[in-house]
Formats: sequence, C-alpha cells, structure tokens
Amino acid sequence: MNLAGPRPSTLRRALTLHLPMAAIVLFAIGPYLWMLLTSLRVESTLFSPQRTLLPDTLTAANYLRLFTKTTFAVNLVHSLVVALGTVLLGLALSITAAYAFSRYRFRGRRFLMLTFLLVNMFPIILLIIPLFVTMRVLGILDTHLALVLAHATFAIPFATWMMTSYFDAIPRSLDEAALVDGATPLGAMLKVVLPLALPGVIATGIYIFITSWNEYLYASVLAGQQVRTLTVAVQTLIGEYEIAWGLLTAGGVVGALPVTVLFLLIQKRLIAGMTQGAVKG
Repeated sequence: MNLAGPRPSTLRRALTLHLPMAAIVLFAIGPYLWMLLTSLRVESTLFSPQRTLLPDTLTAANYLRLFTKTTFAVNLVHSLVVALGTVLLGLALSITAAYAFSRYRFRGRRFLMLTFLLVNMFPIILLIIPLFVTMRVLGILDTHLALVLAHATFAIPFATWMMTSYFDAIPRSLDEAALVDGATPLGAMLKVVLPLALPGVIATGIYIFITSWNEYLYASVLAGQQVRTLTVAVQTLIGEYEIAWGLLTAGGVVGALPVTVLFLLIQKRLIAGMTQGAVKG
C-alpha cells in the first residue's frame, strides 16, 4: 500500500495538463451552459437582485413561447432547406472540381487552385452588392435558391481544397485499374475513388452545412421576408427598447442543437475525414 501520496509525475501531469485543459473546456462551454440555464429560468427571475448560478425552478415556458408565439419552427425549416441545398450543390461541384485538380494536369491548374484559395481571403461582404443585383435581375430574391447560390460562393472554394487533399491521398493506380477494366473516368470516380473518400466527403459536407446554417449576412440581405432563416429570426428577438432574453437564449439553444447532435452522431467519421486528407499515400 502506497502511503506517500501521488507520484510527482502524476501531480505534475494534473497541474500542467489536466487542469489547464479543464479550464479551457470550461471557458469554451461556459457561455453555452449559461445560455442553457438562462433559457430554463422563469422570465420574472432573470433580473432578480438575488441571482444564483442554478435556477431554483426549471421551466420550459420560454421554449413553448418560442414555438407557439413566434414563427421559429418555420424559420428552422427554412434554414434546413437552405443548408441541405447548399450541401448538395457544394458537394456536387467541389467533388468534381477536386477530382479534376487531383487527377489531371492541365494548363492553368495551379492558377485556378490558387484562385480558389484567394477567394476565401476576402470578406464575404464584398459580394453582397453584386449578388443582390444578380439575384434581383434573375428574380430570385428572397427565395431558397438565392441563399443556396449565395452560400455556395464561399463554401465551394474551401470545400474544393478539402476534397482535393482527400483525393490526393488515394493512389491513382486504382483509377488506372478501373479504366483498364473498361470504366469511364466518371465511373472510376463514382465507383472506385468516391467510396474510398467517403470520410472526406462527410467532413466536407458537415463543413458546408455548418457554414450555411450559421450564416447571417447573406440571409439578412438577400432574403428575410418570405424566407427567414434561423439566424435572422434570432436577431429579430432583440427589440429597440427591450430584449426578450428568455426567447433569445431558447432560440440560441435550439439553433445550436441540430449541429451539435449531427456532430455527436458522426464525430468518428468527421475526425477520420479531417485527418485523412493530411496524409498522402
């Protein structure tokens, strides 16, 4: 029986690794926990002088008001339609473009890849006016299609770079073997390469979904009346003279819930996809 206490190495590890990591995690999730606790408080106690960390009474009244007194449920559907549409369009274009960049050598290839990278260095607000004018000329302002196309402008470039790294990690000999067996280049990509790059496809799709789901600027300018997404709906809960903190925090929790659940369900595939492209075989 060891009565000398913890070994120095264990104590040192706790002080230098475990405690700092716990502090960082608490700092990161602290605001979300506070938002969750605030959404479960009774509205009249939010500004009580006798504040406590944990509410004395838990209530779902703010969530009931959010879905019965506002159009938040409809806004969730709008966000889901736009995010899924952006994922489908983004993956369809980024996968084919990335496969071409990875498997073929053509004039201007490096310039095009550099252009895809440079696009992400500019703030998306620079595209607001050109996109607004284009959408108005096409007559698709305040529609799901307008937001899908707008979100694709900043999702596709980075997604193409991600998918290019995943395809580069897959040996080209597999493509060549499929072509020798009579497959077309498109068939080789769909039947041979794409299944092997599935973790990367999932990681890229999640990136596009989260980016579109959380986007606010385009959603507020290119839509907002007929098609009001989640982020715009949450902003409307902030009034000129009053902020509905109960509804605001409940909306924040509900808005973050789909992405959180999605990550928890496929976190293993996401981590595999994010690391697969970092190793070239």
